[in-house]
Formats: sequence, C-alpha cells, structure tokens
Amino acid sequence: MIIFLIIGLLLGGLAVIFALQNLITITVTFLAWDLTGSLALILLLAVATGVVISVLFSLPTTIRTGLRISGLQRQNNKLKDELENTRTTHHEVMKEVVKSQQSTVIQPDNNVT
Repeated sequence: MIIFLIIGLLLGGLAVIFALQNLITITVTFLAWDLTGSLALILLLAVATGVVISVLFSLPTTIRTGLRISGLQRQNNKLKDELENTRTTHHEVMKEVVKSQQSTVIQPDNNVT
C-alpha cells in the first residue's frame, strides 16, 4: 500500500516538473473545437482522457469477471457444504456398519459331529 503512495508522489512530482518546463502556449484543433493552453496542460489532459477511455473500455470485463468470481465462490461454498454433509453421512454409516458387525459375530458351533 505504501509503495503506491510513493509511486504516486513520484509521478506527481514528475508532472509538476514537466508542467514547469513546458509553459509554451499552443492551440489544438480537433474537428470544430479549438483548445488553447500550455503544452503541459494539453498533454496532461490528453493523458487523463486516455486513462478515462481505457477504464471505460475495461469496465465491462472487470464487472463480468467480478460476477463470475462471485458465482464461483457461491458454488464453491455449496460444494463444501455438500462435501461436509457427505462426510458426516459416511461417518455415521461406517459407525452403523461397525456396530452391526460387532453385534452379528458368528458364534462357533460346538454341535458339529
């Protein structure tokens, strides 16, 4: 967590240095828009726009993956419960088998001629 803070501070510092070194005023024309501002501001705005567009394009995949993980976790919990019930039933059946075997021990027949 602290590594992200350090990286963020370093990137912020680099952005400030970049802005201070690129104070030239430029005009950007795109279709019907004319945008005038410092070179640093225009470039940082372009980068921010690219980040927002990337996040918007990756959002459906992220949501789909989250829903799939949630469904798999529910299925996993259901299977764990089923396994525990099966183990409990198996343990009880084995107890009954052992009990049954102990009560039906064949007594030797002494009347054999």
